[in-house]
Parts: sequence; structure tokens; C-alpha cells
Amino acid sequence: MFRVPFLIAIALTIAFGGGIWSTLVALDATIGFGAIKLGAWEAFPRAQTADADPYAKSHRANAGKLLYASAEGLVFTASVDESGARLTGDCSYRLTGHTPPARFWTLFVATPGAAVPSSRADLPSALNSRTVLRDQEGAFDIAISPTARPGNWLAAPAAGPFRLTLTLLDTPTAGSSGLIDLSMPRIEKTGCGNA
Repeated sequence: MFRVPFLIAIALTIAFGGGIWSTLVALDATIGFGAIKLGAWEAFPRAQTADADPYAKSHRANAGKLLYASAEGLVFTASVDESGARLTGDCSYRLTGHTPPARFWTLFVATPGAAVPSSRADLPSALNSRTVLRDQEGAFDIAISPTARPGNWLAAPAAGPFRLTLTLLDTPTAGSSGLIDLSMPRIEKTGCGNA
């Protein structure tokens, strides 16, 4: 007597549960379409504009992120180094070079799925254009490692993968089509373990 309604309830649960699960996986898989890759760095310049694709709009809404106008900000992320190896807390890295022109930029380390670091963190997990030390040519050299280093240092997690997020604010490059010609900082592995 209850066999048919029970089977219908199971089928509906599987259908709705599978649909919701696959939607969440699709939203977490990518920010959207139109990615630009510059070395180890990746950006989605149209993801924050009115012309963004439906996946990008859903990703923004799901994450509750602040939106920038097309010429106000551009977010680059890197989860691999220059050789294509995944960034991991088991290794140390050097970030060298210049950022594209911007009035202000921020750089922070975060683990996948984790929130942006807070200002109360005990270790330096973020730098910006006003606090970074530069050489005579304006270039910077930032050590990214779980153990403290002299000079510019960002604390990486002790183990596991992480990503770097570079946000350029009030930048002319966000509103231009010359994104392919930008020179981004290089991420090079300097050693793993105790090396």
C-alpha cells in the first residue's frame, strides 16, 4: 500500500538532491567564462560587470562578494607556480617583479574554500602596495613560506594547498583590452621541506 508513494518519494529526493548538488558543484568549479591566463595568474575581467555570464553572476551571489565596476578593480588568483606545480605549504616560494599599474593593490594568501584573512591574524598573510618593501627600480621580492623570512614575507599554511589573490584597485588595465600584454609577478619555488 505504501510501496508506490515510498518509491515516488525516493525518486523525487534523488532528483532534487542530485540537481541541487550538481548546481553547487558547477558554481564552485569556476567563476565563469572568459578567463585570461598570464603565467601563473588567472583573472575573469568580465565576471564583475553587467555583461557577466549567468554562472559568474550566480557565483558572486553565492559567495556574497563585493562587486567592482569594470574600471575599478581586477582580481587575479594563482594556485600554481611558474612551472605549473600546485602551491603548497610544504614548500617555500618567491614572488618577484612588478604589478600592473594600479593606484592600490592587495596580495593575500588563502587556503581553498577559506575566508579572506583577518587583520587579527598573528602572522602576515597579506601585503599591499603601501606596506611592501621595494628596490631602487620599484620591484619587490616577497618570500612566501610557513616559516619567517627577513624582508617582505607572507605566511603560507603549514601544509596543504593554498592560493594567492592579487587585487588591483583603480587600475587602467581593468577597463582596457590590453590585458594580454600585462607583466605579472613571477612565482618561483625556492625549496621544499627544510630546504
